[in-house]
Order: sequence, then C-alpha cells, then structure tokens
Amino acid sequence: MNDLNILDKPKIHSEIEKKSKEIGFTMPSDLYIGTLLKTLTTSKPKSNILELGTGIGLSLSWMIDGMDSESKLISIDNNPKLIEIVENYFGKDKRVKIIYADGTEWIKSYKGEKFDLVFADAWPGKYSEVDEILDLIKIGGLYIIDDMLAQPNWPEGHQENVDKLIEYLENRKDFNLTKMNWSTGIIIATKKY
Repeated sequence: MNDLNILDKPKIHSEIEKKSKEIGFTMPSDLYIGTLLKTLTTSKPKSNILELGTGIGLSLSWMIDGMDSESKLISIDNNPKLIEIVENYFGKDKRVKIIYADGTEWIKSYKGEKFDLVFADAWPGKYSEVDEILDLIKIGGLYIIDDMLAQPNWPEGHQENVDKLIEYLENRKDFNLTKMNWSTGIIIATKKY
C-alpha cells in the first residue's frame, strides 16, 4: 500500500497551496490529515461540523469535499487576512459559515446545536477550553486533533503542552481514543454512548 498515492484532492486544493506559498503562510495542513478529515466527514451525513483554526483553508477544503448537501460546517479563525482569503474560496457555499472570532470567546459563547465532528487545529479547543469543546460533541461524534508529534515550528517548551493534553484525553472516561503516529501525529476520540 502506498499512502503517498493521494487521488482525491479537492479541486481547489492546489490553488490554496499556491496562495499559501504566495503569502508565506507557514502552517499549512498536511495532506494526510486532509484525506482523513474527508473520509471522516463523509461518514457523518446530515452533520454539524466545527473547525477551530481555519488557517488558509486547506483542511477546510477536504472537509467540504467530504460533506453531503445536508451537512453544515462552521470554521473559526482569529486572523482577518486569512478569513478574507478563505471567504473568497468558500464564502458562496451555503453549507459553510466562516467566522472571524477569537476561538476562546466563540467557544464560551456558543449556544447552538452540538457537533458531529470537531477538528481542533488551534489553541482554543485543543490546549484551552478542551472541556467546553468536548461537551459540545454529540454522542458518537468525533474530536480530531493533529500535530501531536514534534513539529519544526513548535515554540520551545510546547512538548509539555502536548504531553499534558494527551494524558488528559487518555484519562477521559467518556471518549474512546485512538492515537496514531502517522501524518503529524493524530488523535481521534469518539464520544461514548
């Protein structure tokens, strides 16, 4: 099996990659997490999806590609320049709501429907407000995080944050957990019945 043979990239993906290089965006999502997100999104028809950390929209492109016509997705980022770029790519898709907001404030004030899938790729929802995010996941819903293996762009001391998060998730009794030393290091947790 050759996992480098990725055949189903979203049509817009190469354009977003080009834009990413053009503006010097240094935190693009890995192709492997993209394929996984697309697959997991497809497994949740008529779903309510949340992405924390829109970035330039690479992961978002995969999730949108995996969504059915009745699913909806909210993507949050605190960088107005990136949000503007992402709006240009996906703003016309009625299933998608792209929000410029501080993730912490958004999480704490959210009162809507619980989520079938949460991809937390930002500090809020991953290293802070974890309890709040996990409470917003439906039974049978997925919590997905990446970058659990050391990354070259990590600030000094960040490994300790990662280790604490992993230990915390391992000790939660209301989620089943799979840790994968693949891609950038992935954790998938499913809320138990």
